[in-house]
Amino acid sequence: MAFTGATKTLRSSHSSIAPTKASGKGSVVYRVPSQEGKTVLVTGANSGTGKEATRRLAGAGAQVIMAVRSKEKGEAAREEILAQQPDAQLEVRLLDLADLSSVKALAEALLGENRPLNVLINNAGVMAPPKRFETVDGFELQLGTNFLGPFALTLRLLPLLLASREPRVTTMSSPAAAMGRISFGDPQRQRHYSPYPAYAQSKLADLLFAQELASIASRRTWDLISNAAHPGFTRTNLISAGASLGRDRPRRQWTREAKFLPSQGVEQGSEPLLYAAASPEAVSGVYYGPSRYFGLAGPTTIVRIPRSARKPRLGERLWTLAEQLTNVDLPEAT
Repeated sequence: MAFTGATKTLRSSHSSIAPTKASGKGSVVYRVPSQEGKTVLVTGANSGTGKEATRRLAGAGAQVIMAVRSKEKGEAAREEILAQQPDAQLEVRLLDLADLSSVKALAEALLGENRPLNVLINNAGVMAPPKRFETVDGFELQLGTNFLGPFALTLRLLPLLLASREPRVTTMSSPAAAMGRISFGDPQRQRHYSPYPAYAQSKLADLLFAQELASIASRRTWDLISNAAHPGFTRTNLISAGASLGRDRPRRQWTREAKFLPSQGVEQGSEPLLYAAASPEAVSGVYYGPSRYFGLAGPTTIVRIPRSARKPRLGERLWTLAEQLTNVDLPEAT
């Protein structure tokens, strides 16, 4: 069930909502408000929007847990940020979202330490590998990495989030969600795999998850914000990395067609995620993304929930499926 009631009082999607400042090159940069005293966990924090979000959240005073699949790459990203911001509070933790035992291990470690956790940013993902791959647990790679892993991580970390001040979960979706369809008869795409429809399914699942968590929080009167964001067409290695899986040589990052599409750098592309995760004005159940060029670039705005995510009870049905596949339920204490 989509949680949409809060959107009635928000601004029109035709104008940007994120406060900005001019940079030396004439562009605008979102000012992340103070995050002093907050602990934020960012998945996929070693590159792209995850690393940029980590850098700017740490610059605003947050203690950031960098949850990464490669410790070497995570430490390299940490050192790079520290070279720019020596006072940044950064900690690297291992997390492979394609392995539910890794998800469980990280969550249990943080729960065992009784770590405060104010914000969880489900950012990491994989995009459109040319062949069908499976996770450690036998899920189609994109569904498992982009949705089922973050689903299990979020539910396992809910006790820490709900015990913290101003808890928030922000989940990264994609414009591709508008073209997605949840194939309940074949969610793992075993009968027929096509890279982009499988990717669109996983990102639609992310958007539905964010909305359903917002609905659950409202019904249970939790002080929890759950929202979603998408980066538009941001120039990161996500496209090339996914397209190169299973190939001997990496593919060129941008196809000939993509070169003619409006796009933006990671600094602006990370801003919908940052606004959703850090702004005191961000709202639960709402979707944030770029405001220009059909949502491909530009300052942050509220994005209309696509028709694919507005079907009655679709979120509830997907939630039930995710619980069954991951064997992770809402904690009893919540």
